[in-house]
Amino acid sequence: MHEIPQQVGELIRQRRKSQNLTQKELGEKLGVSMQTINRYESGQNLTLGTFFKVAQALGTTMSGILQGL
Repeated sequence: MHEIPQQVGELIRQRRKSQNLTQKELGEKLGVSMQTINRYESGQNLTLGTFFKVAQALGTTMSGILQGL
């Protein structure tokens, strides 16, 4: 079960990097710390609500990120 959050976190990381954003910059867009972004990208503390907000901050949708699965 823990595999899916880790895969989603990796897809978030890939999308962030493709936009040349640092974890700090994405965190600033979301109002969270760089450490929090690191946890999201590791699949930790990644709720559907958080995933939705991250996708919006990256200018995409949840399904847009999940296309990499």
